[in-house]
Amino acid sequence: MTAMTTAAVLFRAACPDCRGCFELGAGALRLAIGASRRTTFYSFTCPDCGSAVRKPAGERIIELLTGGGVSTLRLHSTV
Repeated sequence: MTAMTTAAVLFRAACPDCRGCFELGAGALRLAIGASRRTTFYSFTCPDCGSAVRKPAGERIIELLTGGGVSTLRLHSTV
C-alpha cells in the first residue's frame, strides 16, 4: 500500500478593509451555500488586520472551494 501525498491547496484572497493580499489554506475559509445569491458566500478572517471578510460565491468559486477541501455549510430555508 502506498501513501498518497497531496500538496496543500492555497487560495488567493484579499481584504477589503486593509487591502492586504495573501494566500489561505482550506481550513481558513468557510463556504455557505444558501437558496439564493445573497445567501451563498465564503468568509475568512484577514490574517493581516483581523477583519471578518464575507464575499459572494458564484458557481465557479463554489466549485474551486469545494474541490480544494473548504468546509461547506448548506443553509436551509425556514419557510
